[in-house]
Amino acid sequence: MKPAPFSYHAAQTLDEAFALLQAHGDEARILAGGQSLTPMMNMRMARPTHLVDIGGIEDLAYIRGNGDRIEIGALTRHYQLEQSSLVQRVCPILAAAARNIGHYAIRQRGTIGGSLAHADPAAELPLMAVLFDTEIEIGSGAGNRVVMASDFLVSIYTTALEPNEILTQVVFPTLVAGEGWGFRWVSRRVGDFAIVSVAVTVKLDSSGRVERLRLAVGGVDAKPLALGQLADAYVGQGPGSRWVEAIAEEAAGQMQPGSDLHASAEYRRELTQVLLRRALRDALDRLGKH
Repeated sequence: MKPAPFSYHAAQTLDEAFALLQAHGDEARILAGGQSLTPMMNMRMARPTHLVDIGGIEDLAYIRGNGDRIEIGALTRHYQLEQSSLVQRVCPILAAAARNIGHYAIRQRGTIGGSLAHADPAAELPLMAVLFDTEIEIGSGAGNRVVMASDFLVSIYTTALEPNEILTQVVFPTLVAGEGWGFRWVSRRVGDFAIVSVAVTVKLDSSGRVERLRLAVGGVDAKPLALGQLADAYVGQGPGSRWVEAIAEEAAGQMQPGSDLHASAEYRRELTQVLLRRALRDALDRLGKH
């Protein structure tokens, strides 16, 4: 199929993009890498009458360290996240997630801002954003605001962005010494969205007990889920096989996924348990503790 008729606008600056959004309101959509929006337009699932292309705004493409944070511009491509030596060094789970996105061509064009704004509950970067509850900076002609990922991702394909706003920057924390990570997923084919994906980080204190635990699951609800209360219940314990099994079993029991043509609810719960078990073991292996 072909998209419905639309007017194309190539913004060269953020101010120009904001002006176009203000002028056209709900009838306009932002085009970044086009890897999510273009297929939806071709299938007539999205029918903007005005397309505002921000791909030429070079100021929105960067990865930079800032103390214990990584600031990432919204137009940073997936392959740049994957290949960045900074990301690989201080937040390697983010590089691993980017490496898993789609196929080579998609990673060359797709952007972190576009992925988060699209808000697919099975996508890798929304999962990472929820895992860390990242800061998401949003701009408009009226100024900037910061929204945490837990509030930004509202539901499937739904975010806190207003029609006149643009996601401009995402801020991730760095992992620290004594912090391991794990990222696991299952998809029907290479390059497909995950049926279920999980991400974890485990930080140990000087005595070898768990000081911080992050858990997140994607593909089981209308948005990725951060299991904060469950994680807090297992902080302060010594990690080991029973600790891993207890977390994985309890997390699976909390899931209430739906069934669809890809998998049944029961299978998704089972995948949650298996993948969390493996991801936690990966994190402990990276710490030399399992």
